[in-house]
Amino acid sequence: MLRFWSGGNIARNKAMVEQLQRYGVMSSKKVAEVMETVDRALFVPDGNPPYFDSPMAIGYNATISAPHMHATCLQLLEKNLQPGMHALDVGSGTGYLTACFALMVGAEGRAVGVEHIPELVASSIQNIQKSAAAPLLKDGSLSVHVGDGRLGWPEFAPYDAIHVGAAAPEIPQQLIEQLKPGGRMVIPVGNIFQDLQVVDKNLDGSISIRSETSVRYVPLTSREAQLQG
Repeated sequence: MLRFWSGGNIARNKAMVEQLQRYGVMSSKKVAEVMETVDRALFVPDGNPPYFDSPMAIGYNATISAPHMHATCLQLLEKNLQPGMHALDVGSGTGYLTACFALMVGAEGRAVGVEHIPELVASSIQNIQKSAAAPLLKDGSLSVHVGDGRLGWPEFAPYDAIHVGAAAPEIPQQLIEQLKPGGRMVIPVGNIFQDLQVVDKNLDGSISIRSETSVRYVPLTSREAQLQG
């Protein structure tokens, strides 16, 4: 797996963001601002180096992605995370990226996390309540739900931005349907070999897909299969 630095020499969230900029992972000022505002340490299980550039286990055979992947996905979706827009985070895990989405779309927008492990949903809400996104959770513009993310979350569709945090064997049709014309989805696709795919829904409803980079994510699957590992 690609890794830009070890965790030993990074002790602050701001320093992590500066490292992402130094290595050329992040060029967007807006993404840097959001990742500085949402402290990753609040979303990493106790006992783990929070600013280590690596995915980390969060229990239930799930992980929180490495900081460089969060930065990559936020930059790919930045134009679709403007104030007032709707964003869906599938496999929201610890709630980190959902909180980032919420700050970007603001109180006039809607950020939705979907996670099929109830315990992770409960802990992610606790994480968000400690973060800068807490007011958005309180006012309802940010919400996290228990559900099968492969089915999306129709209640607040269509979405300008959809992020999927686990690898699907193919792009779920329900997510394509819930993507707004002009919207963008970022999703890892594949089994052993995976690509981070960028899915754009054109204004006429047609779909354009390109591969951004090779990745390695846990599989997007049922709750039962995930718990079995």
